[in-house]
Amino acid sequence: MKIFSALILSLMLFSVVCSFVLADFTSTNFQLENPINIISGGESTSYNFQYFSTTSQIIQGQSTSSDFAQNAGFLYFPTATSPVLSATPGNTQVTLSWTASTGILANITSYEVGTSTTSGGSFAFTSVGTSLNTIKTDLTNGTTYYFKVRSYAAGLLLSESAEVTATPVVSVGPGGGGGGGGPLITTGANFSGRAYPGSRVFLLKDGQTVATTIAGGDANFKINLTGLSSGDYSFLIYAEDQAGRRSTLFTFPVTLTLGATSEIGGIFIAPTIALDKEEVKKGDNITILGQSVPNGQISISVHSNPEFFIQTISDRFGGYVYNFDTAVLDLGDHLTKSKASDDGLISQFGKVIGFKVGNENVLAATPVLSPGGVCGSIGDLNGDCRVNLVDYSILAFWYKKNSPPANVDLNYDNKVDIIDFSILAHYWTT
Repeated sequence: MKIFSALILSLMLFSVVCSFVLADFTSTNFQLENPINIISGGESTSYNFQYFSTTSQIIQGQSTSSDFAQNAGFLYFPTATSPVLSATPGNTQVTLSWTASTGILANITSYEVGTSTTSGGSFAFTSVGTSLNTIKTDLTNGTTYYFKVRSYAAGLLLSESAEVTATPVVSVGPGGGGGGGGPLITTGANFSGRAYPGSRVFLLKDGQTVATTIAGGDANFKINLTGLSSGDYSFLIYAEDQAGRRSTLFTFPVTLTLGATSEIGGIFIAPTIALDKEEVKKGDNITILGQSVPNGQISISVHSNPEFFIQTISDRFGGYVYNFDTAVLDLGDHLTKSKASDDGLISQFGKVIGFKVGNENVLAATPVLSPGGVCGSIGDLNGDCRVNLVDYSILAFWYKKNSPPANVDLNYDNKVDIIDFSILAHYWTT
């Protein structure tokens, strides 16, 4: 009888809570009644709104079978990395190119290019399909234009680039011979973006370092290159955080025009990442830490079966720390990585690092400085704190082969080619 009474009381409390919380939703143009009664999830639409519902279960997490997966708890929304936009002015036109967005829980199906004559103003967007470049024509020389690029998945807006400016000018040809000096012809490129507060930022051109700078306390940096020749270049950029950890390489092609300066903006370098243990006893915490932008939202992926996504916020110095409870992980090897979002921009995922869930705790080794930098840094493919013929042999093995490992694909373009060998040469020690 006591058990029966307790059940009745529980049902009454449940009904009271549901009646109190699950009220109708209304606005000036629609009303959603009794949201608790939507069965099995679904979608409702009208001319001016869209509502998604979801099934639920007792705790947050993922349920799987051989045919489907259900993510219960908060809805899992697709996102995408923000494109990095390059703008090169010409005569009554501006040439635009951008890096491909990487979709998470969705595939990118189209891009839109926005144009405005006011910074932060209203942009007129036009679709360019899946193309990664376009030329905006019929512009007015001497007028400053502002551009953005948006990425979409089946019509759903996932990400947007930072604003980049360009001012069309009359094309300047090479100077003629004799008769005194002509106008000074400057060809260059300006790079701007975000790294980590006080971090060193390195810019490479065709595998060779051409400039370095220090990011400000807000993590912003800018690098100006001049005296370049016109033509196609492959630029790479990375940062080194306060603990000496290096980011992954961010790579992008740029076409420079004689007499023009290209603006490459919205570079968002992925966070660094490290672990306090290389093996963790199941049920104990493993600490995931690194550096990114100040007060940014850090998304951490622990790649297991299923994959876990964690959110945390970096501090005012860009540092982030998260203690992950390994009770939910199976025994064996696991991988983790992180990305950041801030002020409407989303970075790529950074370096992937592994750890083992076992029967004991084994602390991670403290990074060791070598003549080439930190052990396991770019080019140190076998982890011996040197970049030499052994690493060259590993790289050569994967030359033009499919699906190279992430640490071997030095510029993260899913292939090993001459650019990867140029990067390896840059970090050569003995």
